[in-house]
Amino acid sequence: MADIETRLASEGFWDNSEESVDVLKERSVLSSKLDSLQSICADIEDAEVLLELGEEEDDAEAIVDAGKRASRISRQIDSFFIELTLTGEDDPSNAILSINAGAGGTDSQDWAEMLFRMYTRWVEHKGYGLDILDVQPGEEAGIKSATVKVTGRNAFGYLKNEIGVHRLVRISPFNASGKRHTSFASVFVSPEVDKDFDIEINDNDLRIDVFRASGAGGQHVNKTSSAVRITHFPSGVVVQCQQEKSQTRNKEIAMAVLKSRLYQLEKAKQQAKLQDMHDNKDEIAWGSQIRSYVLHPYQKAKDHRVDVEIGNVQGVLDGNIDPFIDAVLLGGKP
Repeated sequence: MADIETRLASEGFWDNSEESVDVLKERSVLSSKLDSLQSICADIEDAEVLLELGEEEDDAEAIVDAGKRASRISRQIDSFFIELTLTGEDDPSNAILSINAGAGGTDSQDWAEMLFRMYTRWVEHKGYGLDILDVQPGEEAGIKSATVKVTGRNAFGYLKNEIGVHRLVRISPFNASGKRHTSFASVFVSPEVDKDFDIEINDNDLRIDVFRASGAGGQHVNKTSSAVRITHFPSGVVVQCQQEKSQTRNKEIAMAVLKSRLYQLEKAKQQAKLQDMHDNKDEIAWGSQIRSYVLHPYQKAKDHRVDVEIGNVQGVLDGNIDPFIDAVLLGGKP
């Protein structure tokens, strides 16, 4: 395919410009949505035919099967309608998701690990891919931070709605007196930047540190300094990767994450300027509390942006966060 494109370009029949690439990407997105719609229409026709046959033949089993298909189609339509809200330029992209424990020591670090598990389970439910880029274990339990790449269509479009502070209220398992404790952890998500996307980074603005990677309990300790930490002085962004055995590979991954973060920061600045121009009073609340998970004295998970509550907190912590994400998307409050 690449050879054909090169030949066509040399003869003036193919445009390899950035604009042409963007058009092809948009075409791919629209084509995917059209395929989904056609699939739903075909399923509806099949269900109608099955229902008609069941009624003509007085076949109760076929009628029940048609009803089950109708319920499944209804869920597909809901999902398709939600997918239509993902119109942002970066929504179709893979996502770089980072979790950081807040102040509160072991309790917050344990909460950060619970969030890490929640998003891991959500990724599994979605059928997406997950690459763990970096995990910093806590001193006693939990994690200080974690960075993962979520691979799949519209991964960023869905997960961008998770940006913010997440609060947990429970009886602390690390407090001998059994007192109620509130823990905080922050979540940040940025779109994976295409390798061909040009973000200018001055080498003089970077500090690159290498160190020995290690896992919890001293497992997987490297005998060489393969882990890489990159500090970008102008923005203050710090990224690191220690999951690969090769220092070179860890540096490549860390640079990719850095580009993703800088890209998202620039997008946030542009959005802030647009809001100022339109005198929009809504804040871009990257660091505000968006959701509470209460395990004591009652059980409830509540999203404060759309006033959605779920009593089955354990189900939410097992990855059932779609009701929150869908409500935010439909409410138009990313």
